Amino acid sequence: MKKFKVPNTYVIIAAIISLCAVLTWFVPGGQYVKADDGTLSYETVDAVPQTWQVLSAVYHGFVKQAGIIIFILVVGGAFWLLNATGAVEAGIRRFIARIGQRDLPVLVALTVLFSLAGAVFGMSEETIPFVGIVVPLVVSMGYDAFMGMLVVYVASNVGFSSAFLNPFTVGIAQGMADLPLFSGMGYRIFCWAFLTLLMAVFVCFYARRTKQQTSPRAPSGLGRSDNMAAGAPPSVIPGAATSVIPSAAKESAPLTLRQSWILAVLFLTVVALVVGVTCWDWYMPEITGLFLGMGILCGIIAGFSANRIADELIAGARDILSAALVVGFASGIIVILQDGKVVDSILHAMQDGLDGTGRVASLSAMYGIQALINFIIPSATAKAAITIPIMAPFADMVGVSRQAMVLAFQFGDGFTNMITPTSGVLIAALAMARIPYAQWVKWVWKGVAVLLVLGLLLLLATVAMPVADWSVLLSP
Repeated sequence: MKKFKVPNTYVIIAAIISLCAVLTWFVPGGQYVKADDGTLSYETVDAVPQTWQVLSAVYHGFVKQAGIIIFILVVGGAFWLLNATGAVEAGIRRFIARIGQRDLPVLVALTVLFSLAGAVFGMSEETIPFVGIVVPLVVSMGYDAFMGMLVVYVASNVGFSSAFLNPFTVGIAQGMADLPLFSGMGYRIFCWAFLTLLMAVFVCFYARRTKQQTSPRAPSGLGRSDNMAAGAPPSVIPGAATSVIPSAAKESAPLTLRQSWILAVLFLTVVALVVGVTCWDWYMPEITGLFLGMGILCGIIAGFSANRIADELIAGARDILSAALVVGFASGIIVILQDGKVVDSILHAMQDGLDGTGRVASLSAMYGIQALINFIIPSATAKAAITIPIMAPFADMVGVSRQAMVLAFQFGDGFTNMITPTSGVLIAALAMARIPYAQWVKWVWKGVAVLLVLGLLLLLATVAMPVADWSVLLSP
């Protein structure tokens, strides 16, 4: 029998659009009508069965989400240009070299650093080369390859899950939910700080545990000898790693003046982003311009020619084009449902299904749906495009804050990224660390379960939180 292969994201979206078109032939039409006092009432109407409209829906989907698509392409190009300067990588390499091999302070600092990177600019694919840098480093300090994955990949995913400035999750989801971009930052910062603190505590605990494992074969299955069992090369096998630690651990050359200025520009961009969205009500156009300006300025500082800057921006847009296209294609789903007059009928059925269960059950259901979908569609952008347009009005109906709905999307997407086999980033990172997927799942599944439970508790706390409280601290 042929091994099952998860369909391409576009194939999944096409199947969903086709299924939605079929539903318009069988689901009764309906719509919500707003009364003068602002209350919504549901009434039945004639459905409009969809046929060839499955093709034109894609066009309307692109038009509907044009602003977000442009935002993704420009921001993706800007970050590609920033990475092309080498300043961010050099900064992290310098950081690793400066902290040396002081064990726990080093591990905790790396954990916080990568978690912050995930929370601020959505570090994900960028973790792959750093796994190759940090794993040999921590192995040379007497730990195992799992420790390297823990302080780089897991830490960045924790930050990604509880992000407060990530334009690729928070920004896109809030834009689709008609929320002020990066609003509700106060509670998200609390979630990030809380989860990162727990991560740091676990890192210290695991560091002590692995340091104590001196036998050739640790009984827990998590010892350093597992790297040998996994077929690890000498670069990640204790005793051999010290001679092959990558240049990041050996080079202590200071940053160049250009690199320092580029990192300063990145820092000022983050400051400007916070001030802009909190004080001046910046939205997509302003934030897009800010990131574009950052990329161009960094290219100029790096000494790139005008042609090189343009080429790098185009390369970055090309690299993230798939994510941008997914937004347009996936928006065709909601277009078909809306044109067929059945989207409100579906929302009404969902409301009836959860009637009497309260906001807790509704929010928990949203969270569970996002976590399950992530195993099929690991792209956060694609999930946002598919689920947020439906979840947002549903949240209004059941009395759940749209901010809480977006947070449920973040948690459901991020935590399961650490275990889903459809995540290309996870598989690539494991390959860099020479850890088999099955062995990784055996090691990490309990931690993922704990994070999912903690995420649920943090979500449920928002039920008792007045919506106005979301705007406390650094938010519009």
